[in-house]
Amino acid sequence: MARPATAAISPSAGQAPVRTAIEIDNVAVTFGGSAKAVRAIDNVSLSIREGEFVSLIGHSGCGKSTLLRTIADIIQPSEGMVRIFDGAPSAARASRTFSMVFQQSVLMPWAKVIDNVRLPLEVGGADPRGGNFMDPREALKLVELEGFEDALPSELSGGMRQRVSIARALVTRPKVLLMDEPFGALDELVRDTLNVELLRIWKQSGMTIVFVTHSLQEAVFLSQRVVVMSRRPSRIGAILEIELPDERDLALKDAPELGIHVAKLRDMLGAG
Repeated sequence: MARPATAAISPSAGQAPVRTAIEIDNVAVTFGGSAKAVRAIDNVSLSIREGEFVSLIGHSGCGKSTLLRTIADIIQPSEGMVRIFDGAPSAARASRTFSMVFQQSVLMPWAKVIDNVRLPLEVGGADPRGGNFMDPREALKLVELEGFEDALPSELSGGMRQRVSIARALVTRPKVLLMDEPFGALDELVRDTLNVELLRIWKQSGMTIVFVTHSLQEAVFLSQRVVVMSRRPSRIGAILEIELPDERDLALKDAPELGIHVAKLRDMLGAG
């Protein structure tokens, strides 16, 4: 199957997005109570523009996934507030404004690929014939899995299963896609391919993407901005603007300019 060699990094060529998609205002999350309380994140404030690709990096256990789950209305902030397009995360979840992709594909093993992709339409009570939803076959086409509609997850590779999970997230046409280390369990070659695929999908859809990763190279390759989180209790230690060409192909991963950005991130992590 042919793979695109290049993906454009700007969702709106020549036009910087101005609307705020996600507003995080002085958010803190504490787990437990009294003497056993653990402050996971503290005093985090961040604005993410509509159509922007932002990655979160930091040391293991620093709270990256906690912050992502707070945006997704899975974890409630102990302090502060999160807004998604000026509304509460609970409202955004109910209106399918965002979707989430996890590190594991979490597919139903007994169900065909097409039925796994269709699941959000059925669970949420959505009528796939109406509303602003994507046909499940269209979503599979977008992730280049045409012809695998009737396959079972066990018949797919790890990378293909993760493509199915991305298609499942796209079927509701979300404005925001939250991704929690979606390629962390994959080998490097498959990961590289899916990095390029993700940029292609992002450009076509115009979504806002918030992406958690441990890979500095992946963060630089994918993002417009990289947010560096400090050790627990985690705060935003630094934000790096990625100054790389709009058109990004896999050769860029070996380019000196990408390496310079990676070195900057490594220094920022060391300072945190």
